Amino acid sequence: MRRIRFVLWGLLVACCASCPDAFSRNKKGEDGPRVVFIGDSITDGNWGCVYHYKKTSAERSRTDLNHIYGHTYMSLVATWYETRHPRAGYQFYNRGFSGHKLTDLAHRWQEDVLDLHPDVLSVLVGVNDIYDYVENGDGAEFDFAAWKELYKSLLLQVRAQNPGVKLVLCTPFVARQGALGEKPDYARREELTKRLAVLVRELAKETGAGLVPFDTLFEKLIRRQPRPSYWIWDGIHPTPAGHRKMAECWLRHVRL
Repeated sequence: MRRIRFVLWGLLVACCASCPDAFSRNKKGEDGPRVVFIGDSITDGNWGCVYHYKKTSAERSRTDLNHIYGHTYMSLVATWYETRHPRAGYQFYNRGFSGHKLTDLAHRWQEDVLDLHPDVLSVLVGVNDIYDYVENGDGAEFDFAAWKELYKSLLLQVRAQNPGVKLVLCTPFVARQGALGEKPDYARREELTKRLAVLVRELAKETGAGLVPFDTLFEKLIRRQPRPSYWIWDGIHPTPAGHRKMAECWLRHVRL
């Protein structure tokens, strides 16, 4: 029995030695890598909203740990790292806001990105840009070039502040499900969203950012599942199972 214990202990030590983050990286605790997730409702998950929805970061709770990350893929990613590397001092920030478009992110970029001085920045945006354009547009063509230019300018601001920042760009997605899927112009909405996903892929190459292909993730999941609403319930928002798959996808494509 004692011999077995020694063998098991040796295996544990060997595993720990091969994973320096677990014990040796940044023993200061709170001074670890700062990881910011910014986007719309798919990222938001009501983070920091203890009782009622809040519209700005300043209004949201930073102390109630039941709500600090919200309830989306972001929370699952954050807790995955925190449970495996408790001494690394990772600092995660959710800055998703329901209904926001790229221009909304630009308006709060200083407060919700630059002021946080991220070492890692993950961005998921685009579905509301298309939704708002189709619902409230004036008939003009969607300006894809301007959208890409604004997105790139925001990323370059972060890179100028911290040349070593790790940028992570996530592709937007929709599905023919729920209220969105029932709209007669769904095919057009899907095509426009796919065009944004193409731009995100181009931006990832141009800026040296990592890419998380959420669009292809859900395409594959829906093809394999006879009840697609199992993954996305209203055409835009993933179910809890969908968010778990998003977290797994993010973790496959990103290394902090």
